[in-house]
Amino acid sequence: MDGIFNRNGKHGEINPWLIAATVMLATFLEVLDTSVANVALPHIAGDLSAGVDESTWVLTSYLVSNAIVLPLTGWLSSLFGRKRFFMVCVALFTICSFLCGIAPSLGLLVFFRILQGAGGGALQPISQAILVESFPKEKQGMAMAVYGMGVVVAPVVGPTLGGWITDNYTWRWIFFINIPVGAIALILTAFLIYDPPYLVRKSLSGLRIDYMGLGLLSVGLGFLQVVLDKGERDDWFGSTFIIACTMIAAVGLIGAVIWELTREDPIVDFRMLKDRNFALATFTMFMLGFVLYGTTVLLPLMLQTLMGYTALLSGLVLSPGSIFTILALPLVGRLMQKVEARWLVAFGLGVTGLALLHMSTFNLQLDMWTAVRAWTLSRIGMAFLFIPINVTAFYFIPKEKMNNATGIINLARNIGGSVGIANVATLLSRRAQVHQAYLVAHLTPYDSTYRNAAQGAQQMLMTQGSSSTLAHVQAQGLLYGNLVRQANMLAYIDAYSLLGWTFIAMMPLVFFMKSAKPRPGASLAAH
Repeated sequence: MDGIFNRNGKHGEINPWLIAATVMLATFLEVLDTSVANVALPHIAGDLSAGVDESTWVLTSYLVSNAIVLPLTGWLSSLFGRKRFFMVCVALFTICSFLCGIAPSLGLLVFFRILQGAGGGALQPISQAILVESFPKEKQGMAMAVYGMGVVVAPVVGPTLGGWITDNYTWRWIFFINIPVGAIALILTAFLIYDPPYLVRKSLSGLRIDYMGLGLLSVGLGFLQVVLDKGERDDWFGSTFIIACTMIAAVGLIGAVIWELTREDPIVDFRMLKDRNFALATFTMFMLGFVLYGTTVLLPLMLQTLMGYTALLSGLVLSPGSIFTILALPLVGRLMQKVEARWLVAFGLGVTGLALLHMSTFNLQLDMWTAVRAWTLSRIGMAFLFIPINVTAFYFIPKEKMNNATGIINLARNIGGSVGIANVATLLSRRAQVHQAYLVAHLTPYDSTYRNAAQGAQQMLMTQGSSSTLAHVQAQGLLYGNLVRQANMLAYIDAYSLLGWTFIAMMPLVFFMKSAKPRPGASLAAH
C-alpha cells in the first residue's frame, strides 16, 4: 500500500490503522492539554499561593510555545528526521507532563508548561502528515476521520475531564494522566513508523540556520498569542502593554512573511499559499477553529453562570455532542469516497450555522434537553467540516512538502481558536454592557411593567416577613439582578448569532476551491 514504509524505505506490511492509532494517541493528548487545565486554574492558584490572574500564564505559556513550534515542524523534521523528531517531541511532552505535576511553584510550572508546549507543538502536524502518507487518496477521508476524533473531540472533553479529576483527586493528576499514554505512543512509534525515502534530511555539515526568519516568526507568534490571551483582561488597546505587544507581533509576523518569501530554502514555505485550494482550505480551517473553540467556551460558561449548572453537569450537556461527532466522523470518511469534498464542507457549514442560529433563540427558561439537542446538531455539522477541508487542502500538495503544509494549516486552526475565544470573551463583556444600558432605562416608576413587577415582588417579600420598607429595597434588588441576567443572556444570543451567520456567509466561498473528488484506485503519489 502506498505510504507505508519500512526501515529500508521500501513498502512494508504494517497495517495503516495501527499507524493511525499510534499518532492519534499523541495528537489527542496534545490537543487535550490546551483545555484540560482551564477549570483547574483556581485550584492551581490556591495550591501554589498565586493569584488567579497569575495562574492564567499556565495556559498562555503553553499556547505561546505551541504556536511557535507549529509552523517550524516541516523544517525541523527535515533537519533531524521526522521519526526521530516525533519521538523526541513525544518524550519531551511526556517528561514535562510529569514535571508539571510535581512543580512546587507557579514559576516552575509555567517553565515546564513552556517546554511541554514546545514538545506538543509538532505532534499535530507530524501526525497528520504521517496519516496522509499512510493511506491512498481514496481512503484519506477515513484517515482524517481518525485524526479528527482527536482534534475536534479533545477540546470538548478537556474541561469536563479536567473538572472531574480536579474535584475528585488533585489538579496534579491532569498532568500525570499523560505519562502512561505518552509512554505507549513512544513505544509504538519506535516499532511502527519510519521515514519515507523521499523525505530528504538536510545535512548538518555546513548547515546555515535562518536565524532572522526563526526569530521574527517566534517573536510574532509569541506576542500575538499573548495579545489574544490577555487582551480582554487588560481592556485591549486601553492597555499600553497590549498596544506594545500588538506592535511587536505585527512587525514580527509581517517581517517573517516578507523575509521567508525571499529565501531559497525558507523555514516556513509561505509560497504554498499560492495554491488556491490550500489557501482557501487554510482560511476555512482558521474559521473552523474560530467557531469550534469559541462555542466550546460559550455554552458551558452560559450554563454555569446563568443557569446554575455545575461544571460536571455542563460537561454532561456537551458529552452527547462528542459521542455523535465520533460516530459521524467515520461516516464522513466514507462519504468522501462518493461525494465531492466541497459539497460536504458546504453542508457542514450550513448545519453548524443553522444550529448556532437556533442557539441564538435560547432564553433563561432553557431546559437541559433543548441545549443538548442544539449542541449535538452543531457538533455533527463540525464533523462534516474537518475531514473534507483537510483532504481538499492536501490534494494538490506534493508529498515532499506535506510536513510544511500540515504545520501551516494546524497553526491556522490554533490561531483561529485563540481569536475565537478572545472574540467571545470581548463580545460577551461589551454586548452585556450595551443591553444593560438599554434595559436599565425601563427601571423607572413611570414604566408600568416595572411598577407592577416591583409591587408584586414587594408583596411577596412582605408575606415572607420583610417590613414594607425592606421589602421595597429587596424588590428593587431582585428586579435589577434579573435585569443583569437578561442583559447577559442577550449578549450570549448575540455571540451565537454572530458565529452562526459567520458560517452561513462562508458557504459560497467553498465553491471557489478546485474539485478534489477522490478517484478509485488513485495513489498518494498523484498530483
